Amino acid sequence: MYASHEDIGYDLEDDPKAKKTLKPHPDIDGGWAWMMVLSSFFVHILIMGSQMALGVLNVEWLEEFHQSRGLTAWVSSLSMGITLIVGPFIGLFINTCGCRQTAIVGGLVNSLGWVLSAYAANVQTLFVTFGVAAGLGSGMAYLPAVVMVGRYFQKRRALAQGLSTTGTGFGTFLMTVLLKYLCAEYGWRNAMFIQGAVSLNLCVCGALMRPLSSGKVENCPRGEEPCALPAYSTESVKSAPLGITEEQDRPPGTEETVCDLQAQECQGQTRPRKNVCAFRVLKTVSQLTVRVQKGFGDWYSGYFGTASLFTNRMFVAFVFWALFAYSSFVIPFIHLPEIVSLYNLSEQNDVFPLTSIIAIVHIFGKVILGAVADLPCISVWNVFLIANFTLVFSIFLLPLMHTYVSLAVICALIGFSSGYFSLMPVVTEDLVGTEHLANAYGIIICANGISALLGPPFAGWIFDITQKYDFSFYICGLLYMVGILFLLIQPCVQKIEQSRRKYTDSAHV
Repeated sequence: MYASHEDIGYDLEDDPKAKKTLKPHPDIDGGWAWMMVLSSFFVHILIMGSQMALGVLNVEWLEEFHQSRGLTAWVSSLSMGITLIVGPFIGLFINTCGCRQTAIVGGLVNSLGWVLSAYAANVQTLFVTFGVAAGLGSGMAYLPAVVMVGRYFQKRRALAQGLSTTGTGFGTFLMTVLLKYLCAEYGWRNAMFIQGAVSLNLCVCGALMRPLSSGKVENCPRGEEPCALPAYSTESVKSAPLGITEEQDRPPGTEETVCDLQAQECQGQTRPRKNVCAFRVLKTVSQLTVRVQKGFGDWYSGYFGTASLFTNRMFVAFVFWALFAYSSFVIPFIHLPEIVSLYNLSEQNDVFPLTSIIAIVHIFGKVILGAVADLPCISVWNVFLIANFTLVFSIFLLPLMHTYVSLAVICALIGFSSGYFSLMPVVTEDLVGTEHLANAYGIIICANGISALLGPPFAGWIFDITQKYDFSFYICGLLYMVGILFLLIQPCVQKIEQSRRKYTDSAHV
């Protein structure tokens, strides 16, 4: 059963960090762990950074296809939304194939989506090539990047997640400049083709995601140096059946190599000798089948079985909050380039774009909030809530600002307060534990994806009706506030129920 937040030591009044036990592994909080941070950093640059810079392409699509703002905004929102919505299903791939393979395949699919979008003849084609294909590839590379950092860090999880997710800010700034330059020099179609080639670097990032090894060393032939074991996560090694664990002690590709060698040796040998290779192939297929079945079983039980995450009521409240949170952050990135043109601020915005201000301050916000949340006397939960309230306040103020300076101040406030995204994996892990982080965080980003999917088109439709973006910010901010209040109320409800149970038990005694 998944533990409730009381069972795992997650209390709003107590620091959950003090109740955790650290995993005795040499790579935890050091060594290859920082390579995980670097890999995740570049994944955020290439995926989240490029998505936050889609406002540049959105303007190009409006001029090219002459469709309504609401319809055109669906291209960007589909890409962002599907990246996050597929999170629960990507958890199945992670449980079955591992983070490394999932991220590499995601990089290939994402690159293919960008390249195919360069040949799109209309907006509807972009829905499929960019919204669905590129979004699916992004989701397959994004979730492993977050999960691997969570697995490699215990003491400094908030800081590590903060450093890795600063790639979103760096990427937004860099990709905005890059896409503007490429569109001006080569046109938006060639710009997307080039970006597709750049996205192949996601495969390199995925290759760096080495799972935690079991800590054993096997002997190499011919007196060579000891070879490191294949890197499997500690959870998968502990939970695997005995027969599978013994087979995992062999490096990847051993079975195929043995088969090739034996096939050569079998020439001219007796017929029974030739059956050894076929037997090993069948054995490998059988082990792979067991592994897939086990991964699917863990994934299914996590979402729908008796050990469902949804038995944790605080986690359910967190999912409800996520349904309204992300749209308030995404809408400014998609529609700010057009908002500044409506206010006749394009010249000032070209010198230093408002989206770049959000991106740069967003970097500092993630690092600072992550470092503060890791302090022993500070509660991660309190930092998370304060940042959320600040972001809601900024969203309500944004429509009231009509000068470049005032908009820049609000954008800086949005950028800093949205740094709480680096705390989301930490809060999620405190709620459900490290073992279920992949499934739980997949659900959270799925809820964020629904928010991102509906937010930009909703703002575009509101503009088509009212010729203003103001009402869309007010409505999204109000829904966001409801989600935050739901987070605050749920612990109070649980404490009241606990008090009733204690009173009832004492009355029976």
